[in-house]
Order: sequence, then C-alpha cells, then structure tokens
Amino acid sequence: MSYRPRIPSPDRRTVLRGSLAASAALTLPLAGAAAPAFALSGRPRAGWGVQVGDVTASSALVWVRADRPARMIVETSATESFRRARTWYGPLVGPGTDFTGTTPLHGLPAGEQVHYRVTLADPDDPRRTGEPVYGTFRTAPARRRDGVRFLWSGDIAGQGWGINPDIGGYLVYDEMRRLDPDFFLCSGDNIYADGVIEPSVTLPDGRVWRNITTEEKAKVAETLAEYRGNFRYNLLDDNLKKFNAQVPSIIQWDDHEVRNNWYPGQILDDARYTEKNVNVLAARSMQAFREYFPVSTLHASSGDGRMHRVVRHGPLLDVFVLDMRSFRNANSPGRQPDDTTGILGAEQLRWLKHELSRSRAVWKVIAADMPLGLVVTDGATNFEAVAQGDPGAPLGRELQIAELLRFIKHRRITGTVWLTADVHYTSAQHYAPERAAFKDFAPFWEFVSGPLAAGGFPANALDNTFGPDQVFLRAPDRANVSPMESPQFFGEVDIDGDSGELTVRLRAQGGSVLFTTVLQPGRVGQ
Repeated sequence: MSYRPRIPSPDRRTVLRGSLAASAALTLPLAGAAAPAFALSGRPRAGWGVQVGDVTASSALVWVRADRPARMIVETSATESFRRARTWYGPLVGPGTDFTGTTPLHGLPAGEQVHYRVTLADPDDPRRTGEPVYGTFRTAPARRRDGVRFLWSGDIAGQGWGINPDIGGYLVYDEMRRLDPDFFLCSGDNIYADGVIEPSVTLPDGRVWRNITTEEKAKVAETLAEYRGNFRYNLLDDNLKKFNAQVPSIIQWDDHEVRNNWYPGQILDDARYTEKNVNVLAARSMQAFREYFPVSTLHASSGDGRMHRVVRHGPLLDVFVLDMRSFRNANSPGRQPDDTTGILGAEQLRWLKHELSRSRAVWKVIAADMPLGLVVTDGATNFEAVAQGDPGAPLGRELQIAELLRFIKHRRITGTVWLTADVHYTSAQHYAPERAAFKDFAPFWEFVSGPLAAGGFPANALDNTFGPDQVFLRAPDRANVSPMESPQFFGEVDIDGDSGELTVRLRAQGGSVLFTTVLQPGRVGQ
C-alpha cells in the first residue's frame, strides 16, 4: 500500500519562499547554522551529535548534522577499539537538508551492542575529515529470552521552559541515559514550534528561570528555516546529545511540531502568523522533521513518506507508531453519528488492523500521540483528542476507536498496550467493558507519561464511553507548573524474557518510581 497524508508535501516554491522569508527576517543567525557553508574554513564538524532511530534485529538509521557540505561516513564495530570495522558511505549533506544526513545500516547482528562513529569528509578532498563523533546502540534480540526494556515520554521545551543552564539543562535525559534502556519512544511534541522561548521567566515564588535563547525561538515558527531552528534548539543541550549517542529512539509527532491543536485544512485566526494555511506550515514542519530525526518510513532511499509504521523489536515486542495528526478530521464537538475519517483516517485504520492481525510478537505496544479516554478540549466547544465528554455510546472519533477495539477482541489479538504523552502529567487507566457504555471490546491498559521539559498541567476529565478506571494519577494542581517546581515524568517498560511478563513503571525525575504494575502475556485483555 502507499500512503499520502492529507497535508501536501512542500513543493520547491513553497520551501524557497519560506527560506527567503526567513533570510529576510532573521538578523542574528544561530551558531552552526549560520554563514554560507562555502565561507567556512577548516574541517567539517558535527557539533550537533549523532542519533540512531528505528533499530530492529538487523538494521538501524544513523543521523548526523554537519556545519558545511560534507560526505557522511559511518563505521561500525563490535568493540570500542573499532578493530575490524565495517564502513558505510552515507549521503553528501548540504543546504538542501540543512546539512543533515541519515545512513541506513543493514545486516547487523541481532541482540548485540554496536559501536559506531561518524566522520564528515570534505567533498572536494576526502582526506580532509573532521573529528569522529561516537555512539553506541543495541540491536533487537533474535531470542525471546533476552528480554526488552525501553522508556517513553514526550513534550520537550514547551510553554516557554527551555534549556536552563542554571539547573544543568535537560537533566531528565541524563537520568534516562543512566537507566541504559534498549530504546526510547518519544510520543510527540518533540518541539513547540508555536512556543516562544524568552530569556527569563519569573516564577510565582520569585525565583527566575533563565533560558538559552535563539532567534528561531523568538517567534512562532512559520518558515522552513524557523522550523529547522526549532529542531536544532534542543540539540544545544549536552544531556540530550549524550542520550542520543547511547539510546536509540522511535519518534512520532503530535501537534506542537506544527502548532497547537492543528488539523489538516485548518485556516488560522491567529495574529502571530502571517502564513494562515496550516497545510503549508505542516509541510514545512514535516520536511524539517524528516531532516532532524532518523525515521525509517521518512528516509529518502526507502521510506514512503508516512509517519505511521511498525518497528519490530524481536519476538517479544512490536511497536505500532500512530500518526493521529496527518489524516484526522477537523476538531469539532465530536457528536457525529457517522465518522469514517476519525483521528486516524480510514486508510491508516485499515493498515493498523492488518499489521496487528499479522503480528506474532508477544506484546503489541500501540504508540499513540494522544490519549483515548481523557477529555482534551480545543476551545469552548471543540475537542482535540478522541473523547468528547459524552459518557454514552461512541460518537465522532470514538466510532473509529470502537471499531478498532472490536476488531482486536474478535480477532483475539493478545498483548495490546497503549502508551502516550500529550497531557503533561502521568497516569494509568484500565479500560473494561463492564464499566463502559460501549461493551464489545476486551480490557486493556493505557499509560500516560510526560512532560520531559515543559510545563505541568492538572488532570483532564475521564470519558466513560470505553470505561476507564484511573488506577494512578500524579498531576500538578495548577496550569503550566515549571520544571523547577514539579518533577518531569517518563515511563519504563520491562518485558521479561523468561516469563514474558510486561512491567510498567511510571517514574518521576529524581529517581522515584511512582507506580508499578505487571501484565501477563497471552491474554486478549488484562
């Protein structure tokens, strides 16, 4: 099948117009992205670190960004000494991709630690190379008994809380790195393109939060250059760069990669934006997203341009990464009695059913960028997620989720667990038909965690259509609580290779485990 998001890809004129607008508007270019590349002297430099994405038992994608045109060269080895290294010749990176490049690795050994280094070579003189940048990752296991352990969260640099040097930057990434997971699942809001980062913010208790600032974060992102600058901003943090060098990621997007609560076809009534067509903004953001993250389905050589995908992580785990943005219908009161578009779009729903039915993994994690039973509003009358506050039979986007849940039950698909972020607190919901208005589904769990570096918010109301029981909740009591006032949250999933049990831990920055539950394998519902 081929997939086409409802947002158009940016054509050359759209991208060029955005780039020219950025050039006219910006007067203080960001270090490392700045002057024309041909004006730089010395050797190519990779000051933004390295990343690895969508790791399987035999493959991975390696990412880097250069400060000028350069050839990307990757070497892999079983040891840190790089004896008997294998060399992979990657792309020539240049201004067309904001000097970013991704190299696919294939034929890797399963269940092994892979050491790699990325070298950037002068395209005119391959002997002129920069200092190598080093990283490591583990491939997915081929054997069930090896087990799997990963982390998830989302929401980075939101609500004006950016990189604060006074508290050491994004320290939560250092804490997550020390747990040494097999991979990290980012559930969306990797950036806040609609969020300005001011130099300082005064907290309610009189303390001052100080931010590292850049030009691209001084206004809402509209041009391609401004979206690129938003993705670069987080890579100014050393904790995140060290994390990326050790922990591979599975990345999805949500709304703030473009703007708050966006949907395809939206025309903005927002004075901050000169470009009112969200489709244009989304296309520019998608180009920057694919440039700054190693995502298999977005890779130029092998991808088909879609965000949704399955990342298979050995016999124990398949991760189904959803795109709840590109195909959704407009936000509304959500009371339609018939809704085939929903939040996934009809084609993505067919894809998800097909992939779930053919999965042979013990556990099937459904990585959703929005929660199912939490009521997320968009203004006074519209709703942003699935739930719309009516506890009765499914309506609006709930109809599509009901169809999916019914399919999972009737096909007897075992081991489905939903993970998400988005709402800026952490919670655990168990869904069961005996508590629900809609009853034709098997019980399942949904776990919420976040933010990583953004404001905390009070808990959302629950919608009883699918019968959620909120078994655990930790949330601030007021809106936009800074990371200095409330801990950031992330989750941990540990699948035991011997028993197949899946343990979920909801964690708070600082080392606290707030909640733990153990799920048994081989069941249609828990």
